[in-house]
Amino acid sequence: MDNTSLHDLDKGDFLREITVKIGLEWIDIQEGITVKALLDSGATKLVMSSEFVKKQKFKLKKIERLIYVRNIDGSLNKEGPIEYTVEVNIYYQGHRERMEIDVIRG
Repeated sequence: MDNTSLHDLDKGDFLREITVKIGLEWIDIQEGITVKALLDSGATKLVMSSEFVKKQKFKLKKIERLIYVRNIDGSLNKEGPIEYTVEVNIYYQGHRERMEIDVIRG
């Protein structure tokens, strides 16, 4: 269980974080990197941080309508709405899929 950690929550419940290694490939140059990805983060879509996008030089795609992000308590996220996505090929255990991933600030 080296890729799993348990965190004690206030109510005594446990949150299990599971990470897996995946490949991400830039669409335009067919080169890629291997990264750790968090499974079942509770997000309803795939997300990637703007810092990671900038560091890895992924090509940003402006979305037509802003996506306002809500926290688990229903409040709007302080980092603001999602304005961009990136399109990548994701590789995992021999499976490849082209995905559009929302870019979150932070």
